[in-house]
Amino acid sequence: MAILRKILILCLLTVACTAFGKDGNTGNVERPNTRKINFGIKAGFNSTMFMVSELKIKDVTIDEFQNNYKIGYFGSLFMRINMKKHFIQPEVSYNVGKCEITFDKLGSQHPDIEPDYASVESVLHSIDFPILYGYNVVKKGPYGMSIFAGPKIRYLWGKHNEITFSNFDQKGIHEKLHPFNASVVIGVGVNISRIFFDFRYEQGLRNISKSITYDNINSDGSTGVSTIIFKRRDSALSFSLGFIL
Repeated sequence: MAILRKILILCLLTVACTAFGKDGNTGNVERPNTRKINFGIKAGFNSTMFMVSELKIKDVTIDEFQNNYKIGYFGSLFMRINMKKHFIQPEVSYNVGKCEITFDKLGSQHPDIEPDYASVESVLHSIDFPILYGYNVVKKGPYGMSIFAGPKIRYLWGKHNEITFSNFDQKGIHEKLHPFNASVVIGVGVNISRIFFDFRYEQGLRNISKSITYDNINSDGSTGVSTIIFKRRDSALSFSLGFIL
């Protein structure tokens, strides 16, 4: 994945610089913001955090959490349907989001005892399908600035996801995630000719955790399965560099 990320970004920068050079050397190049339909490509980085609504391990409820931000990455293809100053922009993207949450396993029940921290680190791979409505605040010559918002459907690619439970007392912890999730996206974009920069905030609308189980040894020596409750939604800030055809 690291090699794929580097190749994607290098190709995007190369194509973008080439296009910028062509536009700079030609006086009557058709600007992308004058077409009815545009296509484009972009790549960028994101920072994800989890909004935890409930975390319960056995009979201990955890109320305080620490989000440790990590940098993920993504690549996207999109189509833009222009209607004067308005546009509709469906997209498809491959996204890798990373986040880590740490907390005191003792919760607030034993404030006089030295904290014993555990963590949950997530690397989530997803295929995202945003549909955005946008408005061009500035649309003059090669320059443009737009604001946009819309829903996003996301498919979490289960076999590629990595969720690590560190320093838990429980053994054999396994989490299943809801494969389909919905988010709301808002953002702003700035373009100079065919080059554009994109800033976004995304907020998940539902709990992504379907179930968390672990192996439990009963008092009679038999084994069973118990559960951990970990309800959370994800949110993300992202930045991307793109090229409009």
